Amino acid sequence: MENKLRAMVRDCLDKHLHASAIFLADKLVTVGGTEEDVHLHAQALFQGRQFRRALHLLRTHGLLHLHPRYRYLAAKCLEEIKEWDECLSVLGDYEVDQHGNYPMKDDIDPESGHQAGINIAAALCLLRGRACEALENRTRALCWYKASLRVDPYCYEAYEHIVDNHMLSSEKEVAFLSSLKFDADDRWLSLLYSCQAKKYGQISALESKLSELEREPQKHSNVGLSLKDNNDVLACRADYLYHRGEFQLCYDITKTLLEKDPYHLKCMPLHLGAALELGRKNELFLRAHNLVQEYSQRPIAWFAVGCYYYCIRQFDHARRYFCKATTLDGAFYPAWLGFGNAYAAQDESDQAMAAYRTAARLFSGCHMPALCIGMEYLRTNNLNLAEQFFMQAKGICPTDPLVYNELGVMAYRNREYEEAARWLRKALVLVQETRNSLTLCWEPTVVNLAHTLRKLKLYPEAISMYEKALALCPRGATTYAALGFTHHLQGSTGIAIDFYHKALGLKPDDTFTAEMLTAALTEECLRPSFAKELTALH
Repeated sequence: MENKLRAMVRDCLDKHLHASAIFLADKLVTVGGTEEDVHLHAQALFQGRQFRRALHLLRTHGLLHLHPRYRYLAAKCLEEIKEWDECLSVLGDYEVDQHGNYPMKDDIDPESGHQAGINIAAALCLLRGRACEALENRTRALCWYKASLRVDPYCYEAYEHIVDNHMLSSEKEVAFLSSLKFDADDRWLSLLYSCQAKKYGQISALESKLSELEREPQKHSNVGLSLKDNNDVLACRADYLYHRGEFQLCYDITKTLLEKDPYHLKCMPLHLGAALELGRKNELFLRAHNLVQEYSQRPIAWFAVGCYYYCIRQFDHARRYFCKATTLDGAFYPAWLGFGNAYAAQDESDQAMAAYRTAARLFSGCHMPALCIGMEYLRTNNLNLAEQFFMQAKGICPTDPLVYNELGVMAYRNREYEEAARWLRKALVLVQETRNSLTLCWEPTVVNLAHTLRKLKLYPEAISMYEKALALCPRGATTYAALGFTHHLQGSTGIAIDFYHKALGLKPDDTFTAEMLTAALTEECLRPSFAKELTALH
């Protein structure tokens, strides 16, 4: 009868018949009463969301100190009821160093191979990390997440916390991954982890790794399997394209992925970001509507609504929904950035700074909050503080072209034109290292460099850069005006007049261009050669 009851309880748990499982497990404990029977009853209670009852059962039978998995189940109950201090107390918050070397070797089950499942010690470390993070001790949480992966690299949730919460800089992520001990046949896992890490500075390496994951297994390859059509690999490729500035290709991949799996929430922020960059307001509206219907308690739903309102430039509504997303999950990075950007779009620097500073505190491995703070200081003409934050962003991510563009703009504002030219050239070099040609989103950087070269009186090179900018954005009125002004400075007033006319054709209310056109026409009329031409015509 005991064996029959055990089998029935396990079958009910498999079929999610929680009430039946709890009923039968209770009788099993009365009849059998072994440690495993009590543990099985507690599992049934946990799956039936009777967390306090499960915890009481484990404590009453004195199981917490008999085996790590009993302690783990008790801690999971405490996690569900948000009693984090007690959770750490049950788990034992041992000393763990910054490299994640796990101190409690007795918890590691040497027989828990990957055929059997994740090592229980890795799960214990993960839960300690979650408790520390909930208590806002992110430094210690990171140490426990590292420990979890050192015990068992298959514990993906620990890696997800490190990457999604930007706990490490790009360089530290690479160093940590290289220190993990993967089995010989786990190269696919190592490659996938590398592809999910930060992308800047690793574009060529990532292309190679993604190609290896998507390739059919070769005779001498140790990847072991092909993940060509795997959704997570497709999401990695989309993320890779997003960081290259190829928003259309990124959007196409994420849209295809979401047609296969409409609720693949992992790639949803990426899809929404690409749609926002491309101005796809209808797509944003439909995604937001569906997400709110299905996941109203998830931050991604309200983030999508915020993206829609941001796209149609209703920034008051956008920041309201970004704020709601951060309230639901304070560790949802995209919403904090969107929250700050919505304030910045309306020149509300203090509120934008508050959002960016919170993001910088929560996501210390990400350079974007520091960069955004620097941009706000630059906009309000606080150049010294702007430089500090730009250099901080550069230290975290030394390969983002946008950082060098902002450094160039700051140097230009300081009238350090040679320094500005150096930073802007560096930005364009980094852009061209990641892709074969420039895209429209980098047109402002090209224009910035052209302005700088004009200030340095390198007129032929400045003209070349303006022409390159016009190739990227043919209807750039200010670029036509600047190009005309450069020709004007060289004394080529006839060419300058043509460009001023083109600029005014695109933007008739441009006062500067109108004034310069008048000046150029006056100079052209006063030229000696003009008088001779006029006499010849008569």
